[in-house]
Amino acid sequence: MTPRHSAVGTLIGWSWFSRFRNRALAFVAAIAICLVLTVFPQRYEAEALLAPTDPSSLGLSGTLGQLGALGNVFGNQAAIEVALRVADSVEVRQFVIKDLHLEQRTNKTPLQLQRWLRRRIDIRSLRGGIVQVDVDNTDPQLAQDIVSSFVGSLQHRLGEISRIQTSYKRDILMKLVREASDGLVRTQANYDSYRLQHQEAVPELQTGSVAGRIAQLESGIKGKAIALSLARQMYTDDNVITKQIIAETQAMQTQLAEAKATNPQSTQSVGSVVASTSKLFQLQRELTLQRTLYDSYMRFLQGTAVEDLTSTANMRVLEPPHINPERQYWFPAMAVATALVVLWATIEFYRLRPPVGAPIAGAEPQVIRRERGLPDELDHG
Repeated sequence: MTPRHSAVGTLIGWSWFSRFRNRALAFVAAIAICLVLTVFPQRYEAEALLAPTDPSSLGLSGTLGQLGALGNVFGNQAAIEVALRVADSVEVRQFVIKDLHLEQRTNKTPLQLQRWLRRRIDIRSLRGGIVQVDVDNTDPQLAQDIVSSFVGSLQHRLGEISRIQTSYKRDILMKLVREASDGLVRTQANYDSYRLQHQEAVPELQTGSVAGRIAQLESGIKGKAIALSLARQMYTDDNVITKQIIAETQAMQTQLAEAKATNPQSTQSVGSVVASTSKLFQLQRELTLQRTLYDSYMRFLQGTAVEDLTSTANMRVLEPPHINPERQYWFPAMAVATALVVLWATIEFYRLRPPVGAPIAGAEPQVIRRERGLPDELDHG
């Protein structure tokens, strides 16, 4: 049974590969072509270094924090991952195609340019959250133009996404501001109407006046008690002066009892003040709450304007687009040349030590046996 031949064995079986000169000519020519393509035509690498912008690095963290605009529109996602994904999007490449008029400069269709740019543009993340953009091309000016346009289109696209998110946030805040404004007007009207109805311009002053009146009456009663004690030492109770002091004391005690009354119907009493001011304080708390909500929503709404102004400051250009001064090589051609060298060495080794039963073109059976170290065939005649 004939053993199955390998790919190398099949290649060696060709009669044209039986001579070393032919093999050397074929492999040397192919390797030389690959090495030439590795160096020529000369290739140029344009590159740029970017980094996502931190709001604190702009020197506006305090202002943005006060306006409620310090949060990232992308949520908890890492800014570097978002930048890499947006950089590899169709919109960014389409912006580069339109910006550089690549259809006229390369005579390619938009779809071909999309594929060509995706192969040419290399985007990778480095340590420290740095994004590197590379373009390899034989035309240095075109390569640098592509990197420059790509950096601008990436910043434009990230700013556009930020503005869309800010617009959505602004619409919600506008609705909240309108609702808070309506609530503020309504509570302010209720508060003012209740004060006019009960003639209470400042509730705190009314409460203080009642408390001061009670203290004044108590102090006056104590003074009258002292005066009555002195009068009784000099006069009898039937005396006019003594009767006047007793009458004044009784009148003040009556007024004190009315002031301390808890009945809401009594005027200028503790009960009436509590009954009137409790509702007023409730309206005042609602008014304060509505005013606080309105002020907070207005501050956040102002923050959206700051977000729009800083939307384009999303990427810092650490190193502007430039041509790498190092000599560039076409590594695919170099890899093919290396593979051809390995294949040639494998073929020569295969011919020196062929497997048993493997045919070698151009070699006689006796030669094959000698190459394998076997004795010549015996004559059985």
